[in-house]
Amino acid sequence: MGENMRDKLTLVKEEIKKVIFGKDEVIDSVLVTILAGGHVLLEDIPGVGKTTLALAFSKTLSLGYRRMQFTPDTLPSDVTGFSVYNKETGEFEYREGAVMANLFLADEINRTSPKTQSALLEVMEESKVTVDGVSHPLPEPFFVIATQNPLGSVGTQKLPESQLDRFMVRLTMGYPDPESESIMLRAENADTMSDVKAVVTPDELNAMIKTVNSLFADDKIYDYIAVVSRASRESEWLKTGISPRGSKAILRTARARAFMQGRDYVVPEDVAGVIPMTSSHRITLSAKAKAAGRSEKEVLDEIIRSIEMPRF
Repeated sequence: MGENMRDKLTLVKEEIKKVIFGKDEVIDSVLVTILAGGHVLLEDIPGVGKTTLALAFSKTLSLGYRRMQFTPDTLPSDVTGFSVYNKETGEFEYREGAVMANLFLADEINRTSPKTQSALLEVMEESKVTVDGVSHPLPEPFFVIATQNPLGSVGTQKLPESQLDRFMVRLTMGYPDPESESIMLRAENADTMSDVKAVVTPDELNAMIKTVNSLFADDKIYDYIAVVSRASRESEWLKTGISPRGSKAILRTARARAFMQGRDYVVPEDVAGVIPMTSSHRITLSAKAKAAGRSEKEVLDEIIRSIEMPRF
């Protein structure tokens, strides 16, 4: 069963590569996050393929897909839905919002109001929608891929740290290399998205997620994650370190990484390999780090190097 699952994941990546060129690492990272049951924040400039990436994943994983363009006048009810009074029955009926999908693309989430941002992030945390005191379960599986413009772009509202913490990973696609961009241009007039085929069913994906969550991790792995998290909280370069939710995200994505690499157990390299994408948005640089021109990734890399990996 495990080998069949991994074979299908290889096919999933091949399907995604039909429309996303030269971004194998990003594809792997998104797939790791989905297998870990988490949500993705893509922080990038417009036009690098974020929407195409989300749509391609929805097609090859057979997921119901909805996209919402967030604007300053987007209301929480647009996301979650609302109740309408039915004169014939004398009761209120729920009209579902855009978030009722397996994969929800929240485009430019930092262009909308904090109230609307909070409504989405509450749904992400609880995996259900509550309207007028009545809860409505989300489809399973459920994932959010949110895009965020770089800070300083016109009309943006910064996501608070507490809300950033709800995303399992933060990724950046970046510009394609010249060779990949040339391939993309040659395919400009072709409907390449129609070539993306469904490879995995939602039930199969749920089974994979369940398998990943039960993957073996030795006590030394738990201790290693805890030591890394504590070191981030004590670092002179950081004002805010990795949160306990961040530690859980490291463990879950490390398990998914191990699964994708054909193992049924986690090794320290899995942990070190996922820390940058799971933790860079959870930490806050100190004034000293900013003055020295250091980045979150540089600080995290230094912390990882300073801690000896457990040996088995």
